Amino acid sequence: MASDDAFKVSSLKGKVALITGASSGIGAGTSVLFAKLGALLALNGRDVDNLKQVAKRCTDGGAAEPLLVPGDLTDEDTVRKTVEQTVAHFGRLDVLINSAGILAMGSIETTDLAQYDRIMNINVRTVYHLTQLCVPHLIKTKGSIVNVSSVNGQRAFPGVLAYCMSKSAIDQFTRCTALELAPKQVRVNSVCPGVIVTEVHKRAGLDEAQYAQFLAKSKQTHALGRPGEVDEVAQSIAFLASDAASFITGVNLPIDGGRHAMCPR
Repeated sequence: MASDDAFKVSSLKGKVALITGASSGIGAGTSVLFAKLGALLALNGRDVDNLKQVAKRCTDGGAAEPLLVPGDLTDEDTVRKTVEQTVAHFGRLDVLINSAGILAMGSIETTDLAQYDRIMNINVRTVYHLTQLCVPHLIKTKGSIVNVSSVNGQRAFPGVLAYCMSKSAIDQFTRCTALELAPKQVRVNSVCPGVIVTEVHKRAGLDEAQYAQFLAKSKQTHALGRPGEVDEVAQSIAFLASDAASFITGVNLPIDGGRHAMCPR
């Protein structure tokens, strides 16, 4: 890699990053990229086997062994232990990546309160709680936070109501906390992906045929004519977390092939 002046993402080298949702999708891809960039990682996810596989992908590239802090972040004790174990192990925290989240289908007519609560708890409440506990440590290091939101927070889509609401909440959470933490020199931003090829849509209930159709339709719904790849989101997260984005805070950055700018014609 060239000098730090040329590639400021290299400022992540030696930084301690806590990444949630690291057992799959965007969280996993971000973990592997951060490992390549020399970050020291604490990885949270609910699937321990997957988490171990991601850790292996990190170390295969020559990176230090990540600290695994598995568990369900809807449990408040798990959130506390995750932060405590990370700081106890590394002695500091520089970067928080809030990538954990779920997608579920449903409209105002079909989304019951149990599904609404589940989505808001996982996608919003856990982010709020984890961030709150990490902030004192991030203030000490003048660190950064990157939240993983969605184009669904910026644009309305029928049939995923609670999910859209949860991501809109994350966008506002990003803006508000950015202003609150700016005097402490902690930057807060979010990425807002469009359709990215991960398992999240299948977990939400799409079968193979429906998913193939969904990806094919993405050629029309994204201006660049295709869905995105995990690494394309991970690269943007690394940028926002690093000194390359030292004068950027409170931004909800679309990583969506132009989808946020489109209107049907």
